[in-house]
Amino acid sequence: MTENIDIRELNMRIEQQSSFVTNLVAGMDQVIVGQKHLVDSLLIGLLSDGNILLEGVPGLAKTLAIKTLSQLIDADYSRIQFTPDLLPADVTGTMIYSQKEERFQTKKGPIFANFVLADEINRAPAKVQSALLEAMQEKQVTIGSETFDMPSPFLVMATQNPIEQEGTYPLPEAQVDRFMLKVVIDYPTLEEEKKIIRENIGGSLPKVTPVTTAAEILKAREIVREVYIDEKIEQYIADIVFATRFPERYGLKELKDLISFGGSPRASINLAKAARAYAFIKRRGYVVPEDVRAVAHDVLRHRIGLTYEAEASNVTSEDIVSKIINKVEVP
Repeated sequence: MTENIDIRELNMRIEQQSSFVTNLVAGMDQVIVGQKHLVDSLLIGLLSDGNILLEGVPGLAKTLAIKTLSQLIDADYSRIQFTPDLLPADVTGTMIYSQKEERFQTKKGPIFANFVLADEINRAPAKVQSALLEAMQEKQVTIGSETFDMPSPFLVMATQNPIEQEGTYPLPEAQVDRFMLKVVIDYPTLEEEKKIIRENIGGSLPKVTPVTTAAEILKAREIVREVYIDEKIEQYIADIVFATRFPERYGLKELKDLISFGGSPRASINLAKAARAYAFIKRRGYVVPEDVRAVAHDVLRHRIGLTYEAEASNVTSEDIVSKIINKVEVP
């Protein structure tokens, strides 16, 4: 019974605290047409302190989305355009000799911002990618002999273009695993496309004013951590991830030869965190199976390795996640 009271009290607190989510979504809707899923994913990353990898053809408002989000939150934003000749120092910063002071001074790079857009991350060589990933994973950067902490909140949104293969360096599996979500963005609908044309030929995009602060986001993260996850939901999350490793145990023998490796424990952790943030966005103090299903594709699609057999049969990791979600018993 006490649990019910706690949940009720938690629900009320979340109802009060999550009002800024409505303002953020409304602000994003002013500038971004459609792309509801992209906006939700950005909020999930923001609220659960996770980084996001976006994949989509050019021109689908990937850059515009993160720029708008940073304007809605009174926070620093920087954009790094990744190119094959980029060096790690171009991202993290370097030591510069000052003749006036007669000593080396640290010049911080563009990564020191609350929101960092790593544009076309697969265009940069491995050295640069790993410099960015140290900042994402450890929340710190080493320049010379000094280590600097990243500002808080700190969100990296990396984009990659799926159609160009020339002059790109695909992200290794272990690095892709560091991204909490991999979001695949699709074209807008016909109605949305007409609205985009109308807005863009009609003049400038609406001016965005901040609706919340970085401090408020950090406070919201604390409350997101309190969102209740029942043991049955934990079991459900573990079952979904285990089904990517041992599909035959869940009556999915046909997937065994299609998966070369399944999700790591990071997959389970991120599935729980993302489901929590999704429940918060929906103004609920507890996670339901629907929340887990809503985020499962984004959390798992880049964490399942495909065999040659799967690629030959044109089976994608999307298909595998869908089959698992439809098969694993819902609590």
